[in-house]
Amino acid sequence: MEFILNFSCPDRAGLVRTVSNWLFDEGCNIIDSDQFRDSSSGRFFMRVHFNGGDNSRGGLSESFTNIAIANEMSWELWSTDEKPEVLIMVSKQDHCLIDLLYRNKNKELPINIPLVVSNHRDTYSLTAAEGIDFLHLSTDDKPAMERQLIAEIERRKIDFIVLARYMQILGPNICNLLPGRIINIHHSFLPGFKGARPYRQAFDRGVKLIGATAHYVTSDLDEGPIIEQGIERVDHRMDTKQLSAVGRDIERIVLAKAVRYQAEHRILLNGNRTVVFQ
Repeated sequence: MEFILNFSCPDRAGLVRTVSNWLFDEGCNIIDSDQFRDSSSGRFFMRVHFNGGDNSRGGLSESFTNIAIANEMSWELWSTDEKPEVLIMVSKQDHCLIDLLYRNKNKELPINIPLVVSNHRDTYSLTAAEGIDFLHLSTDDKPAMERQLIAEIERRKIDFIVLARYMQILGPNICNLLPGRIINIHHSFLPGFKGARPYRQAFDRGVKLIGATAHYVTSDLDEGPIIEQGIERVDHRMDTKQLSAVGRDIERIVLAKAVRYQAEHRILLNGNRTVVFQ
């Protein structure tokens, strides 16, 4: 059985050796590993993918706990056999949803998608065709909508949420329930052109590059830690409709990368930034 260990902690000498010795003592074999030291915060980040032999996740977690405590680690351990349960939320524009469903069907994303939620009914047939449950939640009564959404998250044991062009703001109750586990795709290269109609904003400013940003959702609109970004060159001949068409391609690619990074436990939070082990 294979496992992934992620941790961050105050930087000190011997951390890689400590983890490597633990893996050796437990009869494990490293498949790949990566690490990063942030000189500004003095923190060390590491991701290790390893073969655990006959060990169980529970047994490994128990034996690693003392090491984690001694080194003040924030850490998690996962089995690669366990695919995360992912809830996708979408409004009317379906290009990101279509792309995620295709990639998942093609086994490009190691996730399970039990439910798609929308404030419109437009994507019902698309979702049903893939054998995935669809739930229409009106935003006319936001508190009631969020209560029902939380109930679905808990009932289905959702690991993370993907906002695939869901054009509504999630309230603090949802954001606080899943910190670092809600991914949004914003159709601009943040921190530029936040909020509504970014392609119109880009057109008005005459930009020569447009982009898209996948970031974690917080209670502050479009301010969450950035996971992945992409850009394409544009020129003065393009109107807002053409900019949007170019942008849709960027959005699909950027969001799919962010979802894969999350599913493969490649992202560690570093304050309002991220460390992404690609």
